[in-house]
Amino acid sequence: MTLEGLHRTLPRPRDPVFPDGLPLVRPQVGDPARVASDVEAILASGVLTNGPYVRRFEDATAAYLGVRHSIAVSSCTAGLMLVLRALDVVGDALLPSFTFSATAHAVSWNGLRPVWVDIEADTLTLSVDAVERAIGVRTSLIVATHVYGTPSRVEDLQAIADRYGVRLVYDAAHAFGSAHRGRRIGGFGDAEVFSLSPTKVVVAAEGGLITTNDDLLAERCRIGRDYGNPGDYDCRFVGLNARMSELHAATGLASLDGLDERLAERNRLAGLYRETFREMDGVSFPAISEGDQSTFKDLTVLIDPDGFGLAADDVSVALADEGVETRRYYSPPVHLQRAYAGVPSDVDLRFTTWASDRVLSLPLWVGMTDNDVHGVAQAFRRIRP
Repeated sequence: MTLEGLHRTLPRPRDPVFPDGLPLVRPQVGDPARVASDVEAILASGVLTNGPYVRRFEDATAAYLGVRHSIAVSSCTAGLMLVLRALDVVGDALLPSFTFSATAHAVSWNGLRPVWVDIEADTLTLSVDAVERAIGVRTSLIVATHVYGTPSRVEDLQAIADRYGVRLVYDAAHAFGSAHRGRRIGGFGDAEVFSLSPTKVVVAAEGGLITTNDDLLAERCRIGRDYGNPGDYDCRFVGLNARMSELHAATGLASLDGLDERLAERNRLAGLYRETFREMDGVSFPAISEGDQSTFKDLTVLIDPDGFGLAADDVSVALADEGVETRRYYSPPVHLQRAYAGVPSDVDLRFTTWASDRVLSLPLWVGMTDNDVHGVAQAFRRIRP
């Protein structure tokens, strides 16, 4: 019998571990009364965009991240698209396939050719060695992802970018609050772009942030989010409508309150997961380099089908029967998605394939209890053949 068919032979539990369900995430949106009061003030003012709340949010996030510029935009995807347009790059972009599709979409929307690069087996972030091998005469850009909030190999990637004269941008969608050796993610490369959607640690309902220490790039991104129009309706380049509304900025400002405490709790819960699963054969965790801090936007494990007895897809189905919500970030990887069927993928992506076959993201959010984590482990023990 195949592993895929094994779960279908197992009886459904009559008494699931979580009869009311354990969700994957619960958004942290700050004090509802404060947000409601701010929304009332914004609506009364008649200024719904390009107003003081966006400026306050930009100033607060720039100060927190320790960067010169934070540019609020309508989404992380729009921010990535805008940064690449503002950099005015052409040719090939090296990027992981093990990432959310938006990373690749931004590359393709700008007319760049995606060149897939493998990831590291331990951190699941972009492989420095694979980047070095993939650099070619057409390469103008490297796009790396801080996967799950795990910082990429920022110094090594910057050294390659400097050596070959290419630009370096980070998809930092998961990483607001992550840190590398005591320095917060946000000021590495030419720019980093964060997401503020409901699954993130800082939430603006929808939205994103472009952060950079490059004054010229920041100015181009500010103009670019308003169609490329600096105010005289003589557009300097083809931009976007990527403005963040005042309502979203107010929500984001409220979500900054208590951020460090939430990050500490997420890290504590992630550590409890590791300890609780320490003796469970067939379940392992991606690595985080010593001295780095992750947001654990996703608490992801790797399921070895031989060691555990079920493949990741079947584990996900079986956990759902126990009331545990999961996701498979990232399966399928981008190069196997139909949108990219025409992009050559005849490169060595062995660790991308290996990881995407095994990943499973488990519930993690502030407000979960230790008993919830132990309950997830209990569910794993119950479903194991």
